[in-house]
Amino acid sequence: MREIVDVLTGEVKAAGVNSILKSAAIGSCIVVAAFYPQKVVGAMAHVMLPGKASEKNEGIKFRYAEDAINELLLQLNVPAKNYREITICLIGAGNVLKREDDSICQKNIGSVLDILAQKKLKVEARALGGMKRRSARFDVARGEIYFTEDGSEELLLWRRDA
Repeated sequence: MREIVDVLTGEVKAAGVNSILKSAAIGSCIVVAAFYPQKVVGAMAHVMLPGKASEKNEGIKFRYAEDAINELLLQLNVPAKNYREITICLIGAGNVLKREDDSICQKNIGSVLDILAQKKLKVEARALGGMKRRSARFDVARGEIYFTEDGSEELLLWRRDA
């Protein structure tokens, strides 16, 4: 029996071959999903805000892109020399409140992409932007990442060896 691991806003979790990582209610947030095939391990971070947490926000630091991505890599337990073997997929950053002046989505996208580029991590697939709420499901054993938009049927975003 495979374990379902829920990843809530501001959380980072890693899981092995017997797990499915799931995250829901992804609005302007971005879910960063990472897969390391050599160990068949995956991790997911549900990022809420761009940048890095200040000292006063230390207790909620994984809501911030830089802190969450650093923790994701730590939990994957992959040496920096092997970062090029990690697959990264991104889901979210939807302006679900449909505000004309909403800039948080673009700030989140820019922040996450900048941090990943600094670490030389390549984004293999993305479902970003728009105005729909999403959910994400990462089947670690199969190496498959799916997403939904506004309750749609699941759509395949990425498949290992596809």
